Amino acid sequence: YLKISKLALAFAIIHSKPPGKSSKEYTEYLAKSVSEQDFGWKWKVEVLEAEVLRLRQELLLNRISPRFCLERKPDTSAETLLGQESINPMNNSSQLEDSGCDVSNDSAFDSLGIASDFHQSEHNVNTSKHWLERVPPLNLCCTSKEQSLTAPVQFLQHLLEIRKLSEGGILQADFSELENDSFTICNSVSQLLDGLTVFYNSPKFPVPNFLTEAVCVLISLITDTKLSNHVLKKCFKKMQEFKKNLIQIILRNSSVNRFQALHSVSQTLGLLGRNNILRNSLISLLLLEVRQFAEQLLQAHQVQSVYDITQYENIFPLCMILEQLLQNETQESNISSSDYEGEEKIKFLKNLDQIILHLSDEFPLFSLYLWRVNVLLNSGQMQ
Repeated sequence: YLKISKLALAFAIIHSKPPGKSSKEYTEYLAKSVSEQDFGWKWKVEVLEAEVLRLRQELLLNRISPRFCLERKPDTSAETLLGQESINPMNNSSQLEDSGCDVSNDSAFDSLGIASDFHQSEHNVNTSKHWLERVPPLNLCCTSKEQSLTAPVQFLQHLLEIRKLSEGGILQADFSELENDSFTICNSVSQLLDGLTVFYNSPKFPVPNFLTEAVCVLISLITDTKLSNHVLKKCFKKMQEFKKNLIQIILRNSSVNRFQALHSVSQTLGLLGRNNILRNSLISLLLLEVRQFAEQLLQAHQVQSVYDITQYENIFPLCMILEQLLQNETQESNISSSDYEGEEKIKFLKNLDQIILHLSDEFPLFSLYLWRVNVLLNSGQMQ
């Protein structure tokens, strides 16, 4: 039946082809027309899916806190976040075109302007009017990458605002509704993480305000004691995938002016590690990558083969993040270091002394980092 159908279609194309065109040219023209129609339908489906998600988000917010949805100002445009980009551009000098060398700023996210924004977003609220007026309404029908990232940010901002207002006794909120609608929260967080991954893969300097805002919202979400439980329980696998993507972005970046971009990704990983659950899993991922690279470097050194100098340079941000997370782990007495004493720690420590011994002459800085991590894993403190 399939062969007969194909043969009938071939005859139909031959008989209906316009004069001056070959059967092959006419077939290619028809195929292109059909593919364009498919693309149009796909775009319409994406718009409808975005509208469905927008309605589900509005419904979820209304169930959590009806008063919040009623009192939100309806005349604030959905492009508010993007409009601030041209009105109030960030003037931090470190956001100028990167020379590829200057990463001396040790303050978390100072080079991105994120640290001040993150701390500012944690200030206490005194009146509901201030919060309700500054939060824009949801709009998921977006036409650009910036707007597609803004959409989930706005929804998650609403959750954070409701959380703060309810904590201050200004609004009544029922966050148990998040348990009844896991699709909406998971989809929104997934969109946010995918959007951040896209921009970290192709970073722009100076860093756009909407990216700064997106990182602040993500960190606020996973550090909020009430919301993080709902989010991590439903989106832990997605968060794991996001962390793996950030690690690979650091390792594989080979552009000349890459160091400021790597610094920003490193700071995001470090902030994710503030969460106890994410910290332990992130330590395991970093132990895996550093161990694998150390073994590859040792093998290349023993046979005197060429090693990837770019990856060697990129491994140091991961070593610094790993050391920072292990130090934070040991400084918090209420957290047991046994959480990450699993398979990855055993593999990392196996033959580590021999690796350090063989690499110390040729690669002293990397060997020093391996030794420092070794001390932290074994004794729980730097010596």
